[in-house]
Amino acid sequence: MRAQYNFWPGARGLDAWDVRRLIRLSSSLPVRMIPLADLAEIDDAYWYNFGEKPTVRSVAEHAKLISEVDPSYPIILATSGRVMDGMHRVARALLHDELEIVAVQFDVDPTPDFRDCRPEDLPYDDEYSISEDPGPPP
Repeated sequence: MRAQYNFWPGARGLDAWDVRRLIRLSSSLPVRMIPLADLAEIDDAYWYNFGEKPTVRSVAEHAKLISEVDPSYPIILATSGRVMDGMHRVARALLHDELEIVAVQFDVDPTPDFRDCRPEDLPYDDEYSISEDPGPPP
């Protein structure tokens, strides 16, 4: 799995969670169905909130990812209900007129892997499988 991150505004920049670590940390959480309508991000710019512009190319790239997702994996929610991983699965469910999606939710949010960072400064070239996950990046 390639490196990917969930971003949220921090004190002086963005805080980032390595999605591979989120998957590992959430693997024992109870799985449940949640209404798609409960996800505030479905009416948000989500992928474009932090500087990237929605070009035809970037929309096409997201469309490709949406078509390739495995909907059997639960999306990951923060304690607030914010989507930390799985928005392509959410988009796929919306395209298929589904009303609910499988999810797990943290009781306590994990600490970010990076604080006050910029997306372009994070490492994206290290790929490994979840089963080989060495833990959070340094």
